[in-house]
Amino acid sequence: MLDNISIVLVNPSHPGNIGAAARAMKTMGLSQLCLVAPDDFPSGTATALASGADDILRNARVCETLDEALADYQFVVGTSARVRGVSLPLVDPRDCAQSIIDEAMTHKVALIFGREDKGLTNEQLRRCHLQVHIPTNEAFSSLNLGAAVQVLCYELRMMQLISADALEMPQPRSHELANMDDMERYYDHLYQVLMEIGFLDHSSHEKIMAKLRRLYGRVRPDSVELSILRGILSETQRCLASEEKE
Repeated sequence: MLDNISIVLVNPSHPGNIGAAARAMKTMGLSQLCLVAPDDFPSGTATALASGADDILRNARVCETLDEALADYQFVVGTSARVRGVSLPLVDPRDCAQSIIDEAMTHKVALIFGREDKGLTNEQLRRCHLQVHIPTNEAFSSLNLGAAVQVLCYELRMMQLISADALEMPQPRSHELANMDDMERYYDHLYQVLMEIGFLDHSSHEKIMAKLRRLYGRVRPDSVELSILRGILSETQRCLASEEKE
């Protein structure tokens, strides 16, 4: 799916930004890079900033015009640091990623970024189906080209993983939730200990236990967690017994 998505950099002025964009792409699983009339490419600076994403630079398409670059794409998204007067749907990166992933299932998609100093022109944006705006801090909205590519590539990867129902995040070891029988035994044990330490001497037993049941009902401890709680209660009783003997 991600192979159907191309990052298109229009007239990038600094080769370092090309390398940074390639690195951003590779870390998020994208591989298709297209450069439209770059000022300086190929470049050792681009290779250095790519930090191992040399294959993306090596396989990058280089076109003279945006029309040439977009010729084979069915869906085009333009990025803009400023909200323009162009009559295009305007979305944030997350909603944009959803639209791109949906389209990329069956079509080729281009995500285009403009020149560092002035972005995409209105004429270039009119070639797009959708406009995406990264909601940066209004007091300091300047975003490096490589960073902008990273933001969009991250959102694309996360949406792709969710769509594929294969979120590749390490999952903590899980245990079965405690069953109702074990919970009732715990409540009996808890009530017994609260009585022994005098916690319920001046309170309504039913109200306190009802609130505690509601609390544990929200938490829903698993079997291991419940064993720990039972262990705390047992150790409390052991300490109480030791004090009584002294």
